[in-house]
Amino acid sequence: MSYSVLHVVHLLAAIFFIGTLFFEVMILGRIRQQIGEQTMPLVERAVGARSRVVLHWVVLFVYGAGIGLGWYHRQALADPFSSSFATLLSLKVLLAIGVFFTFGLVAILLRQGRMTPARYRAIHWAILLQMIGIVLLAKGMFYVHW
Repeated sequence: MSYSVLHVVHLLAAIFFIGTLFFEVMILGRIRQQIGEQTMPLVERAVGARSRVVLHWVVLFVYGAGIGLGWYHRQALADPFSSSFATLLSLKVLLAIGVFFTFGLVAILLRQGRMTPARYRAIHWAILLQMIGIVLLAKGMFYVHW
């Protein structure tokens, strides 16, 4: 697959991923007062169930395309301190791995029945912040040089 196609797929999937997390954290997380304590758990469960279905595909595309892009930049990844681009790309990959494992934690907690609303919110905040870091690193790879 061409680099350009991988890049566009990766960018679109990342937009969908971050947009979903942004909606859950910044919008859905703040409407509790308007909806009420009885209705909010139903809304959270419904949105959570739908997001998990959609995000499985989005994650497949963002990570699949990311691995393909990583292959194109394998020389930079082989020596992460050789340039600013290589360092920022390596940090971006580490954060992406962190996001992947954080989602694994969500799956484990859900299966074990140990996911609480507070944990859910904290984990989603953590993932959103990691994703913002990834976006900043991605932009920095092409604009920051040392």
